Amino acid sequence: MSPTVPNVIIAGGYDNLRSTHVRFLEEAHRSGSVYVFLWSDSLFEAFTGQPPIFSQAERLYMMQSLRYVDNVRVISSLPDQDSLPMPVWDELCTADLPAVWVVEQGHDSLLKRLFCASMSLGYQVIPEINLVGFPDLRYDGLDEPSGHKKVIVTGCFDWLHSGHVRFFEEVAELGDLYVVVGSDVNVSLLKGAGHPMFDEQERRYMVQAIRFVKAALISSGHGWMDAEPEIELIRPDIYAVNEDGDKPEKRRYCAAHGLEYVVLKRQPRPGLPRRESTILRGF
Repeated sequence: MSPTVPNVIIAGGYDNLRSTHVRFLEEAHRSGSVYVFLWSDSLFEAFTGQPPIFSQAERLYMMQSLRYVDNVRVISSLPDQDSLPMPVWDELCTADLPAVWVVEQGHDSLLKRLFCASMSLGYQVIPEINLVGFPDLRYDGLDEPSGHKKVIVTGCFDWLHSGHVRFFEEVAELGDLYVVVGSDVNVSLLKGAGHPMFDEQERRYMVQAIRFVKAALISSGHGWMDAEPEIELIRPDIYAVNEDGDKPEKRRYCAAHGLEYVVLKRQPRPGLPRRESTILRGF
């Protein structure tokens, strides 16, 4: 970021990270480098009256994985939701690098405005209308060589969680990661009525928001090899799956087309619990 671009300050609990949160962070990121002050478990409970669904460690991991977030700091002490932690001034508020507190329209308050005015801190409200829809990233030059192998993964990713993010993180170590998200029609075909919970554009958007993902596309085929047209477009070197996604159809396709087939064990990030979308759908 240019030194004239302000630091953008965001504060909140961000429990059960969903597309509305990510859209807000994306819009905030247009104004400058995003610094998130994440409530600790105890602070979350103090402000909401109940413990978070996801622990501080898991919420921190999810926030750090987003391409629209530049820095995350957990805060455990704050007098109220209409102020910011005082140590922020030494790090983020300087004459050469101004800072602005950015909030969603629904969280705007007079007390926040007065707090910023008293601290000579900028203040910006993002209107709800600016958060409508799921913008796509511009993917130019999918076929241009980057010096890295191309790796593709496929799946529904209906309720994006820390297990998915950890999978992306591990696969990205093999090369540039391309994710093909199953279309609504094919997910319903494979999993039955009631699936998916979120439509294909929202699921694609959440996947592409993860910093380990180079590009996210929606499948245009059907069956377990619904990503075949996208594979022909991307021309990957590796097809990676976790143990749940290991299918004979995928193995046969890779053998026939000269793709390396990699099966990863489904392991959570150390210190975090194992997550499954099927269970999370019950929240």
